[in-house]
This record gives sequence, structure tokens and C-alpha cells, in this order.
Amino acid sequence: NQSVSSMNRQQTEFMKIGQQIASGKRIVNISDDPQAMTQAINIGQSKAVSSQFSDARVGVRNALAQEESVLNSVNDVYSRAKTLMVQASSDTLSDADRASVASEIRGLYESLVGLANTRDGNGRYLFGGYQDDTAPFVRDVNGNVDYVGNPNVREQQVDGDRRMAIGHSGDEIFRSVHGSATYLADAGMTNQGTMQFNGINIVDSNHPDFGLAYDIEFADNAGQMQYRVNGGAWADYNDPSAIALGGIEVELEGMPATGDTLRVARGQDSNMDIFRSFEKALAVLDNPANTDAEKAQRTNTMRTVMREFDNGMDNVLTTRAEVGARLNELDALDTIGGNRTLAYEQALS
Repeated sequence: NQSVSSMNRQQTEFMKIGQQIASGKRIVNISDDPQAMTQAINIGQSKAVSSQFSDARVGVRNALAQEESVLNSVNDVYSRAKTLMVQASSDTLSDADRASVASEIRGLYESLVGLANTRDGNGRYLFGGYQDDTAPFVRDVNGNVDYVGNPNVREQQVDGDRRMAIGHSGDEIFRSVHGSATYLADAGMTNQGTMQFNGINIVDSNHPDFGLAYDIEFADNAGQMQYRVNGGAWADYNDPSAIALGGIEVELEGMPATGDTLRVARGQDSNMDIFRSFEKALAVLDNPANTDAEKAQRTNTMRTVMREFDNGMDNVLTTRAEVGARLNELDALDTIGGNRTLAYEQALS
């Protein structure tokens, strides 16, 4: 019996060695080495999780690459619109010429609406935020474009401790400006005088009031045109004039009328909706300017719109830089993930 038992035991060990040779694995059954098998299962699970992160990064990279391509087209639209506005500002152009410029700007406006409502490969709207199943930019009853998407964006787990936003909302791109946006002036569309603003010079960026918004109103007082800032004391206005406002200086020429106003503010305190900028440009270019007041209003509006286009381009370029940084981070995470997977494979081996 002892001999038979010994032969059976040796035959079992021989079969175990044969299984190891055939499979190329030291541990075939969990009973061979329970502790090592438990470690192998844990490592296998970690390897599977790492593979899922790798797949997630592929999806995020595709979405960011598409967004970068769209933002490049948006920047081209802004650049062309700015060029046309500079052309339309020339006094040598007739009203018919400006109407032709307006026709091209309207085409750019429609192109921008299409870019803002771009869909990804899954049919979701790229700039809709959480609400990515419906178009984020729609026209209201007056034909103006409004944002109806969600300001928040989806995030994806791309590594163990890293969640990355997949793109940006339309609110961030088309209705925002970068924090460094400079001052701009806006005379509105109701002024009746011939006043025009030329430039805004930064005199002292360390002034305690630098960065504030200023509302200037004009009124005639016994034959002398006067102005006041933010409801303060009245001061005489001369043509031309340079009004000092908390570290900046606004250059004005022409004579305002009683009731005319001028708002001077940083980009983030002014109009930030790029579609409104296009709509203002089309409003003045489509309508002939016959009087000096109408010509001054057209000039002021075009100068404001050009500055708003500059702010819009700066915002798009900043967003593109952020997208590029995320793509670089994904490359770094891929390298780290590859090294981690190799370590897992070595541990399993």
C-alpha cells in the first residue's frame, strides 16, 4: 500500500509538471500557490483597469482634437470678419460697398452659427455641455442667436486620480472673454451727437480705480457741453477732449448731444457675446448713414465691434492653448500607463 501510494503521489507530481510545461505557467491551479494566485488575480484586475483608462484617453483625445479643429476655423472667421470691418471703416467706401461687405460678414455669421452647433462622431453637440442632445445655439423671435446649452461639460476618468473635461461649453467660447481683455468703449445705438471715441490709453495700471467700469453722460448747460462720470460732478467738455478715468484716458472728438452716453469698461464687463458683435456690425453696415450723427454712430459701433472681435480671438486662442495642454497631458498619461502595464506584465510573468 505504501508503494502504491508513493507511485500515485509521484504520478500526480509528474502530471502537475507536465501541465506546467504545457501551459508555460508555474501556477496552473489556485491550489498550487494560493498566495501567488491571489496576487496574480489582483494584478490582472489592475491591468484591466489600466486598459480601460487607455481606451478612455483615446475617446477624450478624439473629442479634443475635433474641438481644436473647430476652434481653428472659428479663429479664421474672426480674423476675416476683423479684416472686413477694417475695410468697411474706410471713408472711401460708399454705402453700396458697405452693403457688399455686410453680405460677406453675414455669411461669416452663419458659418459661425454652424461651427457653434458642431456635432461629434456620436451625434452629440460639441459645445452643448451636459445638454448635448439639442443644438446649443438657436435663434429667437427677432432672429438673434442665443445660447440654450448647459454651461457645464462632461468629464472622463483618464487615469487613477485624474478626471479631464471633454471640451468646453459654448458659453465659454462664444460668450466669454479672457481675463486680460482690455478696455473698450461703447456709445450704444441711440446717441444723437457727432462724438466719436478714438483710443483708450492706459496711463497707470496701478491706479486704485483701474479696472472699474465708467458710464459717461453728456448734457448742455447754458450753451456749454458738459459731462459727468458715474453720476459725479459735471465738468466742461471740449472738442477734442481726453477724459481721465482711473488710470486710463479716453480720446474723444466731435460734439455730443444732450442725453448721449458712453460706457468704458473692461472686456469682461462689456458685451461678451460674439454673436451680438456680428449683429451690431450688420445693423450699421446694412443701413446707409446720411447725417453726421449717423456716421459718428456707425464709426463708434465699428470700432467697438473690432475690439470685441480682438477679445473674441484672444479667448479662442487661450482655449486652444488649454486644449493643447490637455492633449499633451494625455500623451504623458499614455507613457505612464504603458510603463505601468509593462510592470504589471512583468509581475504576472
